[in-house]
Amino acid sequence: MALLNNLHRRHLLLGGLAGLSGMTGWTGEAHALPARTLVFPRDRGSHPDFRTEWWYITGQATSREASQRTFGFQLTFFRSRVDGTQGMASKFAAGQLIFAHAAITDVQSQKLWHDQRIARDGFGVASASVQDMNLKLRDWSLRADGGRYTAELPATGFALSLQFEETQSVLLQGHQGLSRKGPEEKQASYYYSQPQLATQGNLQIKGKTFAVTGKAWLDHEWSDELLHPSAVGWDWIGMNLDDGSALTAFRLRDKDGRTVWTGGSFRSAQGALRIFNPGDTLFKSGRSWKSPLTQITYPVEWVVRTPAETYAVKAVIDNQELDSRNSTGSIYWEGLSELRDSQERRVGTGYLEMTGYGQALRL
Repeated sequence: MALLNNLHRRHLLLGGLAGLSGMTGWTGEAHALPARTLVFPRDRGSHPDFRTEWWYITGQATSREASQRTFGFQLTFFRSRVDGTQGMASKFAAGQLIFAHAAITDVQSQKLWHDQRIARDGFGVASASVQDMNLKLRDWSLRADGGRYTAELPATGFALSLQFEETQSVLLQGHQGLSRKGPEEKQASYYYSQPQLATQGNLQIKGKTFAVTGKAWLDHEWSDELLHPSAVGWDWIGMNLDDGSALTAFRLRDKDGRTVWTGGSFRSAQGALRIFNPGDTLFKSGRSWKSPLTQITYPVEWVVRTPAETYAVKAVIDNQELDSRNSTGSIYWEGLSELRDSQERRVGTGYLEMTGYGQALRL
């Protein structure tokens, strides 16, 4: 799960675009999303009739050099429909906005590198194909070709050049890809994952290139309404287990930290899938970390009870806070974490995402 928030702040970055007042305060009536069969590769592409959408890849990689440095990496492309321009014929009216985030966690150096981009679609600057996964934002790109994905994201001070190969079938979250996110039926998304992606390529930090291999996780989600009015944010994990299994778990929180909704799934290495019902999953926070930059406090250790197992989730490094106020307008924590079983044995790695701790999300 990723985020779009406070898009009105981006007016200054996109000065002169007609109809941007329609981006926020959306008053269109939301309806329950119908069950439908996701069709690939079409549904890997963009769905511009929906308000928000994201393509999200996270993972862990190890360098091939003798010292075997460990890295986490994250890349996300967002698309947001600008409602106020949908009836405009001018090609200068921004019908869609494209955002992107990129990050590398350098475990040995205990440092997070991150960058962000934003542009309106069109004019060869930014685009999101409706036919298959093919995203462009200036010199950043994410493309699919059969069961292979290629990401090129040269950023400030670092770069990602990675290839991902499917090793398992697609995982349809929720009810065959329709995932509830709240107590009302309209709070839902179409959502699928592609866990256990075999990963190789290069990561570059301050001019030094590391050839890496590892595992990644892909999420793709699109929706018209995601959050219940009482929800301020979420806690989410996507974990590749060492035995080939895949775990998703999330909860939506209110301003007092109480759970509004929960969900997730567990798929075994043999392909047996269990979708979690609301209330099946419990998140209990443990040790916290306070950001010296924003003074926001985040739990960086969790106990997560699921129908599959009770797990401990522990951040590999504490400072994995992303300041995206120059693109999506929010500050959130998202980083490489270990998954441990009830006997404290390490059983996997993946990403933990925590949103809405500094201020409520407005999707």
